[in-house]
Amino acid sequence: MSAEPRTAGTSSSPVRKFLPGIAAALALAVVAGGLVWAVNCPCERTPGFILLGDTHEQPVADWSFANDVSLCQIQIGIWLRPHSVNVNCMATPDGELFISCSTGANKYWCPRVETDHSGRLRLDGVVYPVVLNRVLDPATLDRVWAARIRKLQKPAVHARQPSGGQPPPLDTPRPADWWTFRVVSRS
Repeated sequence: MSAEPRTAGTSSSPVRKFLPGIAAALALAVVAGGLVWAVNCPCERTPGFILLGDTHEQPVADWSFANDVSLCQIQIGIWLRPHSVNVNCMATPDGELFISCSTGANKYWCPRVETDHSGRLRLDGVVYPVVLNRVLDPATLDRVWAARIRKLQKPAVHARQPSGGQPPPLDTPRPADWWTFRVVSRS
């Protein structure tokens, strides 16, 4: 009884039969997951990709309406790719708009915002082309911090904050590691 020896690579095991199907299913899952992430995020503290929504092309001079929006999202380009995150945004009484983040030096996106950095801001599903500039002047920082604290007194706005609990007292001091960026319409 002589059996012919099998040549290496001619095995037709069940694993080899299903391997292309498994690879295709895995690739499809990765693509589908990426699409879900790209459309739905930023989510809570998970960054996203491109902010979708109706684009408002006209310059905005008075951003006061942003104080009634509970969730602000910013998209900036980092190394030629879009990066979007949820942020606090607040308008001062004269209608200037600012976004902020605590411990800015420890965030991925904050230190990468350059002078006159182009971005996109989404408020209530509407996307605004904007330019960002970091604010370093202590008097302006204090004025913007006060606007932030006033905005957080609104229950719908405060409810979206990760801290929960009660809104901060109006006399809460500004943390030294709090960063803010002036936001102006890009025309």
